[in-house]
Amino acid sequence: MMKVRTIVAAALSIAAASTTAADSLHVYIGTYTWDAKISKGIYRTTLDLRTGSLCEPVLVAETRNPTFIELHPSGAFLYAAGESEAGIVSAYAVQADGSLKFLNQQPSKGSGACHINIDSGGRNVLVANYGTGSAAVIPVKPDGSLAEPTSSVQHEGTGPNRRRQERAHAHSVNLSPDDRFAFVADLGIDKVMIYRFDVDKGTIVGNNPAFAQVRPGAGPRHLSFHPSGRFAYVINELDCTITAFAYNPADGALAEIHTVPTLPPGFEGNNTCAEIRVHPTGQFVYGSNRGHDSIAVYRVDPASGRLAFVQHQSAGIKTPRNFNIDPSGKYCLVGNQDANSIIVFRINPETGDLEPTDHKISVGRPVCIRFLKP
Repeated sequence: MMKVRTIVAAALSIAAASTTAADSLHVYIGTYTWDAKISKGIYRTTLDLRTGSLCEPVLVAETRNPTFIELHPSGAFLYAAGESEAGIVSAYAVQADGSLKFLNQQPSKGSGACHINIDSGGRNVLVANYGTGSAAVIPVKPDGSLAEPTSSVQHEGTGPNRRRQERAHAHSVNLSPDDRFAFVADLGIDKVMIYRFDVDKGTIVGNNPAFAQVRPGAGPRHLSFHPSGRFAYVINELDCTITAFAYNPADGALAEIHTVPTLPPGFEGNNTCAEIRVHPTGQFVYGSNRGHDSIAVYRVDPASGRLAFVQHQSAGIKTPRNFNIDPSGKYCLVGNQDANSIIVFRINPETGDLEPTDHKISVGRPVCIRFLKP
């Protein structure tokens, strides 16, 4: 079965990559579809790596609220979390021209499926359910379609923010670099839950230690590993901070290094944080502010993992629910959820600063940006 899986994935990967020259990348965009006049599903554009320009986006899959999407490591398939009362995960085959062919879908074992991830071998999709505070594993079949879920976990608890932390709210799921551990950031209980992950069986089970704690009321949302594998960074939605952790690959433990604010001193408006990314070089960390409407930039100390503030970039930014850095590390694409657009910043390789460009496209309610590597 694994041989068949490898052959199929490799063939499709070559077909998909052949349409994208080395100087450009296909970019897929997940959206909210509350208003069908604004957005209808998953869109695709192309990033020119020489200039940073984006082509006019095209609809490649009409589906309801594909808020978070992820590409298979082979580039042959795309998976989308459908954020609804009955959470679903949909599978698509990436065609030679970059379009998507629907394969099938499976339940996410919870409500409000809001984030997905895939193990490095492309054998399992993991999904976080915000509504029910749960996470699940869904195996990938050799043809890229999804099998029935094989494992799920349910979180319990509350936090001090009575409006947002009245129950568990799993907001993301990430895997360790070696796929041995799964980390589920739960906004509702102020914990990053740590699970042992079995790639072959498609299971997640309790670990010791069971979780990493953040400050009460912080509301951990998303996590990003440093490319060295030594550090992990968690953006906290509610108290607008980033927590740096030292990672122990032996037992999956996360030990807090320090916590830094994402907002400038004296800011008094309403704000919530959303996305966090580590630059491919590992030199910089980026986090988004919704309200202050900015991307906060930090330099990483390579020895300690500590963060030092560099910049707040706000030019043209409005409700940056999601952003992403292209694999070359040259450009940062910011999705403006409430401005219905995606704008491009050039990344200064020396300082990490985001430098505005004139490149921008219109996309309704963008929520997730993913690059198809050539």
